[in-house]
Parts: sequence; C-alpha cells; structure tokens
Amino acid sequence: MTQNDKMSSFDFLRKHALELGATDAKIIPVEKIVIEDRVVFKCQLGCEKYGKTLACPPYAPTPEKFRKIVSEYHYALFMKFDSQAQAEPELIKYLAKTEDPTIPAEIKSKVDNFWSVWKIDAQKLRDTVIQLEKIAATKGYLLATGLVSGSCTLCEKCNVEKGLCIHPMTKRYSEEGVGVNVKATAEKAGIKFTLPFVKNPETFALLLID
Repeated sequence: MTQNDKMSSFDFLRKHALELGATDAKIIPVEKIVIEDRVVFKCQLGCEKYGKTLACPPYAPTPEKFRKIVSEYHYALFMKFDSQAQAEPELIKYLAKTEDPTIPAEIKSKVDNFWSVWKIDAQKLRDTVIQLEKIAATKGYLLATGLVSGSCTLCEKCNVEKGLCIHPMTKRYSEEGVGVNVKATAEKAGIKFTLPFVKNPETFALLLID
C-alpha cells in the first residue's frame, strides 16, 4: 500500500473532524509535524501560563521526548477551527493585558468577554479531539492521541503543587507546549494560517494516529 493509499484510509477521521466543526483538516505523515525547542523557549519567555498548568511546560513532555513519541506514529490529522471569540482591530492589542489596571473599563469588559468565549471554544476543541480519539479507537487505532492549541482550561487553578492532574481522562497537552510550531506545521499540511487575525482567531489541533 502506498503512502497516499494509507493516508486515504484515514479519510473517515478527516470527515468526522469537519462534521464536528473543523474548518479544514488534512491527513499528513508525521514527518510534516514541525517540532522545535525554540517554541518551548518562547513559552518560557512569553506565556503567562508557563508553569501554571500540568498540560504545559515544564510539566509537559519536552520537545526531545515528543519527537520520540511522534516517531512511533506514522500519520496525523491536523485540524483548523475558527473561534467564536471576536475582537475588533482596536481591541486586539489589549488581549494580552488582562491584568493591566490602566485599561479602560469598557475595553476591559470586552477583553474579558473575548477570553470567556475563547475558553468555551477551548473546551469544545478538547472535547472534539477526545471524540476523534474514540472514533479512531473503534476502527482499531487504540493509541490515537490528540493535542490542542493553547493552555489547559479545565480548572480555574491547576493542581500544580501536588503534581497530579484531577482530570487525567480529559487533560490534553498543548501543541505549543511540547514544541510544535503550529504555523510551520499548518504550512506543511497545506492549511492556511492567519496571523494576526482580523476578527475571529483560528485555533488548531493535532491527532496522532497509527
């Protein structure tokens, strides 16, 4: 069986992803997943969630460990979703400043609403990935495993101090947190990546299969 034939055999997962809300989805060989140490390095310097959830660095598998994990698979389903969170152009610059006391009250309200909707979308994304894992399992792919974009939103405060996730069945690691360069992977998969976003941000997910 050729590689194209094998990828076609996973088309049922791609179709399910689209039915579940993905705006684009592609089956790709795992060699197209771009894993870079600098992505996690950026997490250390530019993400307020660093060290605050067990699904993110430094608790997530390192890029080196994730490369080894990925090498045990052959294919992946790479997916794009459009968030329902909306931000007008003049609001975008405030989205990373949620704790800034100088933000006007009207702007702060809109920022809080954006992140509230984003959190709901993140939960839906995680649920979709888990559902796709189960669908893959019914076809014999028992080790199908998914990852999502962004930090974990399962708990208001993660159980980091005790080092034990209280939702182990639903926790999914962040793609970026294990070193996946989502933009570069999207380009290799032939999926459009838009940044900066105009109004509705895009979010991505990855399902390792086979």
